[in-house]
Amino acid sequence: MSTPTLNDVRVAFENDLHIKRDLSLHTIRAYAGDLESFFTHLQALGITDLQGIDISHIRSWLANISVKGGARTTLARRAVTIRLFTKWAQKNGYLSKDIGVTLATPKGHRVLPDVLGVNDARDVMESMAMRAGEEDSPLAIRDSAMLEILYASGARVAELCGLDFEAIDYDRQAIRVIGKGNKERSIPIGIPAMKALKNWVDNARPQIASDKSGSALFLGTRGKRIDQRTVRTVVYEALSAIEGLEKLGPHALRHSAATHLLEGGADLRTVQEILGHASLATTQIYTHVSTERLQKAYKQAHPRA
Repeated sequence: MSTPTLNDVRVAFENDLHIKRDLSLHTIRAYAGDLESFFTHLQALGITDLQGIDISHIRSWLANISVKGGARTTLARRAVTIRLFTKWAQKNGYLSKDIGVTLATPKGHRVLPDVLGVNDARDVMESMAMRAGEEDSPLAIRDSAMLEILYASGARVAELCGLDFEAIDYDRQAIRVIGKGNKERSIPIGIPAMKALKNWVDNARPQIASDKSGSALFLGTRGKRIDQRTVRTVVYEALSAIEGLEKLGPHALRHSAATHLLEGGADLRTVQEILGHASLATTQIYTHVSTERLQKAYKQAHPRA
């Protein structure tokens, strides 16, 4: 039996990720890209047989990425990928032992996310609503509804794009989204968001809808389900109209929703459920954001700060 090539092993690993693990396509592509980078490094070292690798080759690959300016978060993710791969390779007979088990995972810096002030968020939403009223165009009405939903729910852009008609719960004033790991969750939204959404559904969507629309809630100009790039462009343009928000994008609305909920008295578990975080530790970063904002406000306002 011939020895499998590095490419054979990579394909087998990717197939296993697709079949046996409940991972999103985005996550699988990230793992595949990391492994391809590692194998390219091995080939540069003249190694074509997986059995010929050891922990030093993994460390030299990570060191090479670091020298080229790779962020610590990137190094941490790639270390996780290799540990997952070597464990799989040993289990499936491609490696005689799990050489990555002792590899330490570099700790990434916890970067506090950018958030809008409550007044800034209000200004953005009101300016979008005014534009929708003045222009009375289906796209302006759609854009206003999307901004309201993103801020009201803290939903990810991909979750917004995936919304169908049946995702709207008018009685409970909530939407049901499909998040990471194909997990569904229900998120309450406020009266302004529901009003903007209803305006889009009743008055604007029918003007764009086509035989390609299906049950998609939000549509692009050609009547197909809206894509993430279009949503991101809409959000960037909306935020750039407000001074000081020029570089913020869709995730800033998600961060802002979480931060404003906590500042308004919501408990951490509730915010975790709304955002769809698998771990409470991920949600806890917003407590640091709130503390930092509190300290900044104190220093600006207290006479003896």
